[in-house]
Amino acid sequence: MMKKDDPILIFGAGSIGERHIYILQNLGYRNIWIYRQRNLPLRNIDKKIVNIFSDLIKIDQIKPKAAIICTPTFQHLEQALFCAERGIHILIEKPLSHNLTDCDKLITASIKHNVHVQVAYMLRYHDFFQDIKSIIENNKMGNLLSMQTYWGEYLPDWHPWEDYRQSYAARKEQGGGAALTLSHDIDLLNWLSESAVTSWKILKNYRSSLEINVESGADILIGYENGITAHCHVNFHELNSKRSYRFVFDEGSIEIDFLLSIMTTFYQKKTIIKTIPDFNRNELYKAQTLDFFKKINDGNFREGSLRSLEESKVIISICQ
Repeated sequence: MMKKDDPILIFGAGSIGERHIYILQNLGYRNIWIYRQRNLPLRNIDKKIVNIFSDLIKIDQIKPKAAIICTPTFQHLEQALFCAERGIHILIEKPLSHNLTDCDKLITASIKHNVHVQVAYMLRYHDFFQDIKSIIENNKMGNLLSMQTYWGEYLPDWHPWEDYRQSYAARKEQGGGAALTLSHDIDLLNWLSESAVTSWKILKNYRSSLEINVESGADILIGYENGITAHCHVNFHELNSKRSYRFVFDEGSIEIDFLLSIMTTFYQKKTIIKTIPDFNRNELYKAQTLDFFKKINDGNFREGSLRSLEESKVIISICQ
């Protein structure tokens, strides 16, 4: 059972690490420990209300109940295995890893030590995609036939306070690249398909002038066992951000403008528009954290944990 005074461990305190710390504090958790490899100042978190350390051995003294891994991609599995072997429940920022090495070791360790492992694809908690999931499950618009996603942003704009060329997303050796870094949309497509991936093709784009050694864009075609087809485009070389989704059913279609928080449904010769005024991304992280803790508290996480890890292995295979 997760209690408000249980120690919670955060690996890494970059922008995503600080976001998780903020969410935990707002949920009333105060016993927060941060493992840092670099002694950089925290940007938005008061260091007086968290505990910062740099020696991994200290974790055995802290005995955290749960850990959130927010380090560069290439470190995820090593740190997850370290936690799993100590019986610490784990929420891992996406993606699970940059390759499949040791993925099965983590699966084995999670079973042996009865640990819940969840990969943090928080788009699943968005109201729009929850609505679409319900439509699919209840067959409200007939069969889902095809899906298209488009996500374009500009990497240097992500963290203006730092050199984008040094970010993990820009560096192959740290598990970067547009496909893995923006793999939220691949996970979303696989989740909504409700079917196993049977085929895929990825084309990577290296043409941008960004000073990086990874692809800055990718086009991915995916085929599913139930016949659904999907196209996912991601890039971080686009100056003017765009993020959109389209789902085609037997009896209509749904389009989402993610940046404007507008979902438009075309069904039975009607156009239905849903908006989310003042959408706050933190709500997705909050819902994800609460779900993570609920699964730990329920103690019924084995199936979901294994499914999350296997689904993440598929995403890594697609992106390689």
